[in-house]
This record gives sequence, C-alpha cells and structure tokens, in this order.
Amino acid sequence: MKKALLPLLALTLAFALLTGCGGSSGSSDAGPTQAPAAEDDDGTLTLNVYNWGEYISDGSDDSFDTVREFEAWYEENYGQPIHVNYDTYASNEDMYNKLSIGAVSYDVVIPSDYMIERMIAEDMLLPLDFDNIPNYANIDESFHGLYYDPEDVYSVPYTYGVVGVIYDANVVDEADVGSWDLMWNEKYAGQILQFNNPRDAFGTAMYRAGIDVNTTDRTQWDAALADLLVQRPLVQSYVMDEIYNMMEMGEAAIGTYYAGDYFTMLDNQADDVDLRFYYPESTNYFVDAMCIPSSCQHKDLAEIFINYMLSEEPAIANAEYIWYASPNRVVYENQDYIDEMGEDAMSILYPDWGDFAAKYNAYAYRNLDSDLLDYINTLWETLKIN
Repeated sequence: MKKALLPLLALTLAFALLTGCGGSSGSSDAGPTQAPAAEDDDGTLTLNVYNWGEYISDGSDDSFDTVREFEAWYEENYGQPIHVNYDTYASNEDMYNKLSIGAVSYDVVIPSDYMIERMIAEDMLLPLDFDNIPNYANIDESFHGLYYDPEDVYSVPYTYGVVGVIYDANVVDEADVGSWDLMWNEKYAGQILQFNNPRDAFGTAMYRAGIDVNTTDRTQWDAALADLLVQRPLVQSYVMDEIYNMMEMGEAAIGTYYAGDYFTMLDNQADDVDLRFYYPESTNYFVDAMCIPSSCQHKDLAEIFINYMLSEEPAIANAEYIWYASPNRVVYENQDYIDEMGEDAMSILYPDWGDFAAKYNAYAYRNLDSDLLDYINTLWETLKIN
C-alpha cells in the first residue's frame, strides 16, 4: 500500500492518451516529469472528489489543508496546475443514488464497506492499477481480503472504526461496565441513549444475544425486537448526532457510538462529566475505502490522488482530524502521531485486536435483501410506536 516509487513510462502515458481513463504513476514523495493527459478545456486539470462531510483535514485551526496541499504538490511535481472539486455527502445512500442515476460524475469516492460491495456487484467501480498506487504497500495486511473486496481489486482502505459504549463515570458504577448489558441495566433507566436507526439499534440487541447481525432468519429479528421492547422503557431518547451534546453536557449517562466520535465528546465534555469508553466483546466494525467510480473522467489523476492520500503527511493529518483509526502503518507507527493522540486514545483506537480480519468479517454488517430490510423497518416502526 505505499512506498515504492515507479517512474512514469512513456508507454504508459501514451496509453493514457489513447484511453482517456488509463493509468499513470505518481507518489507522495516524488512524481513523474510529465503530467497525465487529462487537461480540461481551460488548460487546468480538474479532479472531482466525493467524500463524507468532515472527513478530511481542511486547514481549519491551522491544520494541514489536504486538498490545497495536493494541488500545490501536483503542480510542483507535474508542472501543471490542478483544481480539486471537492464535494461532500451525508450518507452512503445519497452518494450511491447520485452516481447510479448518472446525476454526477466523480473520479474518487470514499464509501463504506457494504456500499463498496454493492457498487462492485453493479459494475459501478473500476479496478485499480496498483502500479500507480505504490503507497498501498503500507496498508496493514489485516485489511487485505475483507468481505466487500476479497481480491483487493477495487478499493484502498482509508479509515476504520468500531462501535463501543460511552458512559459517564460520575453516574455509572464501574462494576456495571464491560458488556452490552449496561444498555439494558434498569438502574440507569431514563439515562440511556439508543441508536435512532434500525440496523444499528437491532445490532446492539443482536450482538448482546449472540445473534448473527446478518441473519436472514426473521424469527431472530423478532427476538431482537423483543429485547429492544424490554429496553424501550429505559431509553431516554433514540439519537444519532444528538448524542454528542447530550453526553457532553451530562444529559444522559450511557450511549453507544464509534470510538472516534467518543474523543470528540471527550474534548467537549462539561466539567462535571467524566466520559469513558469500552468495546463489548462483539460489536460492529466498519471500513471506509477510496474507490474510483466507473463514471470517472480522469482515472490516472484519481490514482495519483489516492497515492498522495496514503503518504505520511496527509495521512497523519487526516487521521488526526477525523479521530478514527487508520489502517496505514505510516500513521500508527509515527511517533509524533502517537504523542499527539496520547496513550489513552491509542489504546482505544489501536487495541490488540488479535485477528482483526476475522473479527471484522464475523461482525461487520453485510448487505441484506430488500424484502428483509422492509421487514426490519416494519419491526422498527413497532418499536418506535411502543
């Protein structure tokens, strides 16, 4: 996933000129002497990137401005100006819908695992030319062969996260923490926050009961609903982003969210709040990865951008900015990054997972068919009505 540097061969450039979406090489540390042939009408290259909001270091608070730095790096190495048109989406589904109907054309997208699997199945992604992404060599081996891209053809991991339980140690007894049972503990009735979406909420009940979160057996989903109905009187509110303020201000004492988001809450917690975090034994894992849509206009530039994103300075800046864990060795082995994050954060973001790939493939959400999703939504409506 990264390091080795390959020169841009004249033959490769010639092929790119013929194909329009052909490969060319570039790395974060040096670049070829000629720019790829992807010039737009006004003489400036344009690369279209589609990503989650708040998902890249953007120069705020004097941080590294990844997009602007890439533009400067590219012009310095290739001798030609480039503009990155950087747009954001709120969900995988928003991104998928726009691409699937041809409403937009982007060169790089960063979907989540289950959406990557779907897009591959529907021929919405192009195979990557890894000769043009030499920095791929630094992606940890644990992130090879994951279920959504088992042959590692279409994607480059960008970040990953794991769901855990957040609690206020000023309210919750330490003897009660460690498992999903805390979310069902009657002692804390009215102080518990649950996910406000069916897949994640049902997931907490299913992980707790040892049920496969990807089962197609409807009786298992019925059992999970029964557990959520037991929990319902204990829940103060079903939330998504509202969890930040409610946990930070001590309006609730227990909630569940991703580890990276816990650190945002920790930074903003009130003086009388003492937030802590732990992973239950089984829980949800996600991986977001960089991909090239089949509608791309400049595949060569897209691969150069992906390679740059894997290089040390932008990769560390992005990991520090979003607070999620990085699968990139030049990030988590960097002493400055380790010092900046601190021992407590590193122990949460990068614990000893053992066989990460095995845990991920066992516990991560997979795509479910539309009939089952409709059934789950009906169960969800039953829960919310109750």
